[in-house]
Amino acid sequence: MRHNQQIRQTGETNIRINLCLDGSGKRNIKTGIGFLDHMLDLFTFHGNFDLDLGCEGDLEVCPHHTIEDIAIVLGQTMNNALEDRKNIARYACCYLPMDECLSRTVIDVSGRPYHVFHANFETPMIGSCPTEMIPHFFYSFTMNAKMTLHQDILYGQNDHHKAESLFKGLGRALHDSIQLCQSGIPSTKGLL
Repeated sequence: MRHNQQIRQTGETNIRINLCLDGSGKRNIKTGIGFLDHMLDLFTFHGNFDLDLGCEGDLEVCPHHTIEDIAIVLGQTMNNALEDRKNIARYACCYLPMDECLSRTVIDVSGRPYHVFHANFETPMIGSCPTEMIPHFFYSFTMNAKMTLHQDILYGQNDHHKAESLFKGLGRALHDSIQLCQSGIPSTKGLL
């Protein structure tokens, strides 16, 4: 079982994460931001991970620190759980429809962090989550998970549906890319 646990305490947030990559979609997520809980619930379910995540953040200031720090710690936890990335599929792509919206998520679990994001949001907030924090969440996660992630909203109108499609798509693409399916390091270099 590939898993990792992280605890991170700062002056802004107190985060506890336990992640199992070879899970069954079990989740217990309490971030203090209802919309983020919902998105991480979808990510975990569609990735078939087990995720226990709790955060106490300075939400009286604004949600920025909580969202960013959760993404950082979740990315670090994912990276540590992957260890040397031996025997994984490495690449995956997911087209994910959510009603009128269609997203494309393409991933390379390469050890090299890079994030490309093409999506526009029409509203400043979804629930208590600023929409400007959605690409920032994915960026912070990607840099700390040490993978390459390309995300596009190909079309759609509803911002909730757009965000939902992106989080579900990341879960599905990650699930496919980390499957144990070959022998050795998935690179001609012999190292990721």
